[in-house]
Amino acid sequence: MASESKFLDPVAIQRAEVLGLQARQIVEGYMAGEHKSPYRGFAIEFAQHREYVPGDDTRHLDWKVLGRSDRYYIKQYEQETNYVAHLILDGSESMKYGSGSMTKFDYARTIAATLAYLILQQRDAASLAIFDDKVRSYYQRTDNLSAIHNIISLLANFEPEQSTSISTVLHDLARQIKRKGIVILISDLFDDVDNVLKGIQHLRFSGSEVIIFHVLDPFELTFPFKGTVEFRGLEGGPKLMTRPADLRKSYLKELNDFITKLRTGCERNGCNYVQVNTATPWAEVLSSYLATRQHRYG
Repeated sequence: MASESKFLDPVAIQRAEVLGLQARQIVEGYMAGEHKSPYRGFAIEFAQHREYVPGDDTRHLDWKVLGRSDRYYIKQYEQETNYVAHLILDGSESMKYGSGSMTKFDYARTIAATLAYLILQQRDAASLAIFDDKVRSYYQRTDNLSAIHNIISLLANFEPEQSTSISTVLHDLARQIKRKGIVILISDLFDDVDNVLKGIQHLRFSGSEVIIFHVLDPFELTFPFKGTVEFRGLEGGPKLMTRPADLRKSYLKELNDFITKLRTGCERNGCNYVQVNTATPWAEVLSSYLATRQHRYG
């Protein structure tokens, strides 16, 4: 079993705590928090009036309106709420690839663990689902920081083995989410691009904010292989003995087209797309993303 302690990046946490991960759109939480809610309550910022009905708290009557119109109106305010972040981690076999000591799945587990910790620490709620062609492991929504130990244990004990079906999982999730929140997808996204984008579009249509962390190994990004190499396909792919030099140009073009289509599709659907190179420390990736997010939406 992988060590639980290595999945929480203390440097990433230290940097990110200053910035926080705030919802950039209206969310539907279930307790008082720091984010705008579509529900009306009696918080700080005035929103609107509504006519008094028997049973309303008379402390919220607008006496000035009563004096001018001789009618009873209640003052309503924007209620702040916490959000639920659904962390969706790709646990398919292709995530086992790693050109160095860390596989894509190891890196992705660090992303999931660190984000879960940060979200729970700021008193928001998180759930975790690890999937391949369906959800294999799940930790239900919690806002208790002590639950991070159980979340990390779930991450540490999972081993990728099966092929993936990202769109199936995203469509299922979109149908299950009852309140607007944040969906954070962590994956190499090695699946049919059009189907993946349809799943993302379904999530956006349901009102959720979507953040994509596209995790790729540096060798996948640069294809630096030399000589004659046997490539072994993951998720049921065949073996291929070839000279990488003969494939490099066409491979890199296909990869660039793949990434461009994903990025463009995410932007068109109003999603945050973050490409992650596993050779880059997670602390740098996260702090850069949060700073950009804060500047753009803060």
